[in-house]
This record gives sequence, C-alpha cells and structure tokens, in this order.
Amino acid sequence: QVQVEESGGGTVQSGGSLRLTCTASGTIFSVDDMGWYRQAPGKERELVASISRSLTAQYADSVKGRFTISRDNAKSVTLQMNNLKPEDTAVYYCAARRGPGSVRSLRIESTYDDWGQGTQVTVSS
Repeated sequence: QVQVEESGGGTVQSGGSLRLTCTASGTIFSVDDMGWYRQAPGKERELVASISRSLTAQYADSVKGRFTISRDNAKSVTLQMNNLKPEDTAVYYCAARRGPGSVRSLRIESTYDDWGQGTQVTVSS
C-alpha cells in the first residue's frame, strides 16, 4: 500500500511564493513518476506540473516561468511556486505513478496510481 502526502500549502499575497512538498511512503522502493494537479472551486482538476523518473518536467501553460517542479529523491517531489496570482488559488494534489509509461501520458489523471488528500493554496489580491 502506498500513501501520498502533501505539505506546504497556505495563504500568501499576490506576487508571493510557496513551496509544496510531496512524499510517497509505504511498501515501495521508489516511485516512477509524480505530478501536481490542482482544483479550484467550480472547476475541473487540472495538471500543474509533472516530472518523470528521468527528470523530464512538463508544465501547464498558465504556470510556465513561475512554477518549478523538482525531484528530491526516489519518492519525493517539490513544487516551488513564485509570483503567485489569485487565479492560482486551489486545492493542490500530488499524484504518483508506480509503473512505466510515457511522459505525455502524465497529463492524464487516470495514469496515476496514488493520490494525496490535497493541500489548500490561497492567494489574496
């Protein structure tokens, strides 16, 4: 069984920064790929960023140049969010994929095996 846990959410003013961390634990040696999704009130969940085992990262157009995803170790990733905007307000979810797959498919929610409970990020104007 695998547990995924996010941390680092909070409230920040527009233009500020936050750092989210995600760690997978349980009876696994490593996770192949990980991603961050977010869901704002009244909207569908969307991919924010993903990073593969080979360290290939991809981002949503809305966060390019502001957010950076990095791999801390085999089971942990960090999402550094700079120049935050009110439209970044959402619940942020971390997801992990434990099997092989393409980088492109990391944009698809169903490709992930395990999800965290989410952490709230609120950006005030």
